[in-house]
Amino acid sequence: MSKLLIVGSVAFDAIETPFGKTDKILGGAAPYIALSASQFDIESAIISIIGDDFPEEYLEMLRSRNVDTSAIERVEGGKTFFWRGKYHNDMNSRDTLETQLNVLGDFNPIVPDAYKNVDIVMLGNLHPLVQLGVLEQMTTKPKLAVLDTMNFWMDNALEDLKKVIAHVDVITINDEEARQLSGEYSLVKAARVIEDMGPAYIVIKKGEHGAFLFHKGQVFFAPALPLEEVFDPTGAGDTFAGGFTGYLAKTEDLSFENMKKAIIHASNLASFSVEKFGTERMQHLEKEEVQKRLYQFKELTQFEIELS
Repeated sequence: MSKLLIVGSVAFDAIETPFGKTDKILGGAAPYIALSASQFDIESAIISIIGDDFPEEYLEMLRSRNVDTSAIERVEGGKTFFWRGKYHNDMNSRDTLETQLNVLGDFNPIVPDAYKNVDIVMLGNLHPLVQLGVLEQMTTKPKLAVLDTMNFWMDNALEDLKKVIAHVDVITINDEEARQLSGEYSLVKAARVIEDMGPAYIVIKKGEHGAFLFHKGQVFFAPALPLEEVFDPTGAGDTFAGGFTGYLAKTEDLSFENMKKAIIHASNLASFSVEKFGTERMQHLEKEEVQKRLYQFKELTQFEIELS
């Protein structure tokens, strides 16, 4: 079993959707990734930064899931990153109402010695130079470096983003971001352009419509499970990333065939994340529920057909 190193924000979110609204709750990419990956009973560590306003109980909850929080820097007198947003009725678009970078604005991640030779690194959505700085601290090249990013960095730090993309094995982005990064509308062409930038595997997420995995001309598609209600899609992409990397860390098999299975597990776990606000659903998710929904995925995608 491989260790998983997670680099990403630990934050407060305040979310409003058609189903209600929250005050400040636990957010940021890293908690979603870690809680999702913890379903596979692996060892993981988070590198991040928080202010002294961040509750210790959140860190204790993560530690109870075998997540090493010792590399989460607490800044005395500092305030934790905060994001407030409102989702539209279709739940696919949102407005950012407030962003306070606070201590995240000066984040300079330090990789603990115990994690400088891990097999799998998950680089959550941060400034590309911060992501690249983590990879440069590794004493051995990870067997798998996975990068998540967004259109903000494509708009504001494209050359830096291209530098880090050249050093990773997998990139996970949504369809809109894939089109922007590649300049191609067809996702097949977009994946080919992005693969030429460096990554061997391209994961393109399509939200409620599933996700594609591209690798050297091969394509795999995993659907998203149809849900009756979606309360909060905020952490779905990060939950997906945690499921993907967590499964690969558990199985230690980085083949294309096993990555297909990882995509299914990732989609399965993301389907739980959206059922409640913030990380609440993932904090209380039982393995029996996960297994039951995997069977639903299997029923959704398997069929028999005679081919002449």
